[in-house]
Amino acid sequence: MLRPLVVLFLLLFAAIPTAWAQTQTLRLATLAPDGSPWMRELRAAAEQVKAETAGRVEIRYFPGGVMGNDQAVLRRIRQGGQLQGGVLTSSELALVYPDASAYTLPFLFTDWTEVDRVRPKVDPLLAKGFAERGFHMLGASGVGFAYLMSAKPMAGVDDVRRAKLWVPQNDAITEMTFREGGANPIPLPIGDVFTSLQTGMVDMVANTPAGAVALQWHGRLRSLFDLPLAYVVGFIVVDQRAWSRIAPADQAIVDRIFKAASARVDQTIRRDDAAALEAMKRQGLQVVTPTPADAEYFREVGRRVMVKLEAQQKVSPGVLAAIREAKAQP
Repeated sequence: MLRPLVVLFLLLFAAIPTAWAQTQTLRLATLAPDGSPWMRELRAAAEQVKAETAGRVEIRYFPGGVMGNDQAVLRRIRQGGQLQGGVLTSSELALVYPDASAYTLPFLFTDWTEVDRVRPKVDPLLAKGFAERGFHMLGASGVGFAYLMSAKPMAGVDDVRRAKLWVPQNDAITEMTFREGGANPIPLPIGDVFTSLQTGMVDMVANTPAGAVALQWHGRLRSLFDLPLAYVVGFIVVDQRAWSRIAPADQAIVDRIFKAASARVDQTIRRDDAAALEAMKRQGLQVVTPTPADAEYFREVGRRVMVKLEAQQKVSPGVLAAIREAKAQP
């Protein structure tokens, strides 16, 4: 009577290693172009993964937006088959997991010291949240601090209120922030911004200096408001169904390699962002230091937005509490 059960167990345990022995291919899409810090590190990580797993795990990339914008990539991942993951912005991922936008809350961070205190505490909480929604977080890397940059001379709050200000499409938090501050936000896909700056449809943007240079916006921008608006983050996520097909030992290898790659991207981006700002200044960009009153005005806007987001449960209390606790540490 026990013999059929024994045979069944033997068949099951024989089948598991066979499935894991097959090469598992993860196809990841990103807007980052080849040659960017992201793609350099991602490609190096893929080579290391293939070597350390003896070819059991392969990672292929579709860079430069060839699979569409973040919204299209996320849809392809969730449909399954064509893509298993991607490097995605928090604004799109927040549609699936609202806490993905926690780091980009307006005026949350003032400098890199605060970021470095918060990320080790909060990254694991975000990874857990992604897992609960069907995604495995391979890594997260800061893209830098976004600043307000204008195609016109800028002196302070009044100029922001009068501006035709671009905000990323589907980025509800950024749009809410500027409406709260009395500005006129214009949501557009990022690919439309260059032409919109040329035509005057928008005359103010929020981006990192390196992002402005990479997207060729810098030639149209004349001034930068020297107050960090948001800490921009990109997440490397993989669909949990695809991740579960990888053997646990190989999962550990992939996790380790991508965590290290993400940390290197963090440091490279900081250097590139500083270099991009210096290059823009040499080309005539005016860096405007806000008055104490203007700085406090924007921070108060950030606090009001935070209260609204908490009330609407757009960001979980646990994640916000962890951020505040980490920021308060000496």
